[in-house]
Amino acid sequence: MIEALIGFAAMLALALLRMPIAFAMGLVGVVGFAWKVSWPAAFAMTSSVTYETGLAYGLSIIPLFILMGNLVTRAGLSEELYTASYAFLGHRRGGLAMSTIVACGGFSAICGSSIATAATMAKVAIPPMRRFGYSDALASGSVAAGGTLGILIPPSIILVVYGILTNQNIGKLFIAGLLPGLLAILCYLVAVWATVRLDPKAGPPGASMPWAERMGALKNVWGVLVLFLLVLGGIYGGVFTPTEAAGIGAGGAFVFALLRKGWSWKLYREILVESAVTTAMLFSILIGALLFANFVNMTTMPNELLAFADHFSANPVLVIFAICLIYVLLGCVLESMSMMLLTVPLFYPVVAHLGFDLVWFGIVVVVAIEISLITPPVGMNVFVLRSVLPDIPTRTIFRGVLPFVAIDLVRLGVLILFPAISLYLTQFVK
Repeated sequence: MIEALIGFAAMLALALLRMPIAFAMGLVGVVGFAWKVSWPAAFAMTSSVTYETGLAYGLSIIPLFILMGNLVTRAGLSEELYTASYAFLGHRRGGLAMSTIVACGGFSAICGSSIATAATMAKVAIPPMRRFGYSDALASGSVAAGGTLGILIPPSIILVVYGILTNQNIGKLFIAGLLPGLLAILCYLVAVWATVRLDPKAGPPGASMPWAERMGALKNVWGVLVLFLLVLGGIYGGVFTPTEAAGIGAGGAFVFALLRKGWSWKLYREILVESAVTTAMLFSILIGALLFANFVNMTTMPNELLAFADHFSANPVLVIFAICLIYVLLGCVLESMSMMLLTVPLFYPVVAHLGFDLVWFGIVVVVAIEISLITPPVGMNVFVLRSVLPDIPTRTIFRGVLPFVAIDLVRLGVLILFPAISLYLTQFVK
């Protein structure tokens, strides 16, 4: 146990010293494995993990979904999603912030990345909210919180990784994220409503649109619906596997981008390079986390965690709350994928040992990671917005996300206490 804790402390220290988290996890993992076994064994383990991860067929779903998200992002679909949401909600007090939340939910359905969702919607939603006199806190807070939906609403890259790590059905994980995702949108709308009730000047109403214009705005978002139904409908209809669905989704996004933007070598080269860079980053983190996990598995920590969990067999839900607290705290120093890869191999055997459903646990983990993306002092989405909107102080963004963090904690508690919310739709998937 002591060796594993020393390893965690060393990895976090290297991360705080600004070493890339992938290299921090990998370095500690290799040195720790050599310490427990031998240097030749550590080098052999490193080459084996790198080779097998790079050639894993199941992981090919990740670059395909990344490519799909980048294609639809560059096609300008986010603007039309926001326009459609604004057509129905913009005339209400706080309506533009509500429109941002709904548009983030729609964009998440074909993006799969929280950071990409927050960065894209910031460019689309912040200018009109400022034009209508919204406070910077509410405007930036709604974008930062709405961006977290990118890792929950399917298709979600982080749910794919969780499914691979725990050997769970990715189709079931996707369908399990639908109702919690809709609940998240509803909770965020409530947070906006409460904010403008307390401070009416924070979100003045916009102009009302006639119904003809509202219906016209809906016609422009057919691309989201088609891609969403194509990918998820094909999986649940048994037409193709999740990996095949990712390929078909990427192909559909390419056709959609062609229809919207036409052909441009420069544009598509940029999309491919961006997708390759993101994929390389994720695979580097994955390899580093696997190296670190191999070291931890050589220590007594896994068995001691199982023994510790047995003490809570009478009330095992306390273990789940403790795990969620760990995720929120880790969010202060790590980003979402690193947290997932670092902790899930340790926690999921404990959760399975206590008799919990691992699909449900995956949703709980993702929601806990969502919260960590916007909690002070190091919320990843907050700093993404800070880079996109340098004129808005960090403290203003954090002040804006506080109502969303508060309602997120309530939502997390509801999902833990009522697993049926996450598992209801999974009964219809084989």
